[in-house]
Amino acid sequence: MAENEVEMKTKFCKHCGEKIPEDAVICTKCGRQVEDLKGNKNGADQIVINNNNNASAAASASATAGGYGAGREKNKWVAFILCLFLGGIGAHKFYEGKTGTGIIYLLFCWTGIPAFIAFIECIIYLFKPNPYYV
Repeated sequence: MAENEVEMKTKFCKHCGEKIPEDAVICTKCGRQVEDLKGNKNGADQIVINNNNNASAAASASATAGGYGAGREKNKWVAFILCLFLGGIGAHKFYEGKTGTGIIYLLFCWTGIPAFIAFIECIIYLFKPNPYYV
């Protein structure tokens, strides 16, 4: 060992068995309280709040993928092809699960406005990540 290195005393967590510093009150691996707080003279209950939110973090991680947001995963190339060829009648909106918007496209397809909007959406699909989330 080098002269300037200090050997740190460690102990084992009684919950997960991980090596932690000897003076640690909370395990650095599992986050559970391993020791009582020092210096409590009146004998009151000692509470350590560890707000790591494991349950909500796991739910959030399953809902979000790749940091793009929560929702149903869709393939950008399928949406692009549907938008390119059948965008005037809203096929890409039905694919995304946006049935209300798809119905509006169907109702106004005779005007050509949905086809113009679909052309713009084709360009937008090219810049989306694959897969994207709706």
